[in-house]
Amino acid sequence: MIDLLIKWNVDPEAFSIGPITLRWYGILWGCAFFASYYAFKELLKFDRLSANYAWDALWYMMLGTIIGARVGHCFFYEPVYYLQNPLEILATWRGGLSSHGGACGILVALYLLSRKTKKPYIWTLDRVVIVVGVAGFCIRMGNLMNSEIYGHATTLPWGFIFERNRETLPKHPTQIYEALYYAMTYLVLRFVYRKCDNSPRPFLIFGLFLIMVFGFRFCIEFIKNPQESFEIDMMFNMGQWLSMPFIIIGVVSLMISSRKDKTDS
Repeated sequence: MIDLLIKWNVDPEAFSIGPITLRWYGILWGCAFFASYYAFKELLKFDRLSANYAWDALWYMMLGTIIGARVGHCFFYEPVYYLQNPLEILATWRGGLSSHGGACGILVALYLLSRKTKKPYIWTLDRVVIVVGVAGFCIRMGNLMNSEIYGHATTLPWGFIFERNRETLPKHPTQIYEALYYAMTYLVLRFVYRKCDNSPRPFLIFGLFLIMVFGFRFCIEFIKNPQESFEIDMMFNMGQWLSMPFIIIGVVSLMISSRKDKTDS
């Protein structure tokens, strides 16, 4: 077997311009939004919608994701500290973003977008969630550049030794696993959307998205290191507990979609 073991020691700082330092993580977050924008803009041509709709969706999702991810981290993982120090919620430069909080933020943002554009909420969800996988790919690659959110020790030949964290054993590069899976999720959902002649049954794409993304998130947490110390002795970590409601909503969405299909027929 070929040994692909990688010693990972990438500088998280991309470059500096005077006193301003740009990190790969921030650059890839920016790429996440604009790559999603262009993917969504390309998708909209099948619905014959104005490109302005994609631009509106970009801004709503950007704000919803960032605010939701930050607030989610603060209150899912360290609620006592942030309730005692509420101004610290604004200190985003110190790190701390939750993908589950980001998902909640997106749901709220898309509700507001649907109100503005006069489109049904589920119509908006069934289309916008298709490109979330594009953003997920970029963000997880940002985690890789930060040498964070990786897995347990592994004997597999493609393990990463995260030298910046003084690791000496190869670990699962779960950032790459997730990034590739999210890219696949985008391709699968886009295929289903096109297969339905650009007019999927309501709740179909949304339900598939929730089950695919959060079902995978639940499973991969078994090989990831705990993000917070309180998770060490838990049967399921916080990421898994937070994934469960999304999976249930996904199953219910597919049931609703199936019933609508029978009613229409």
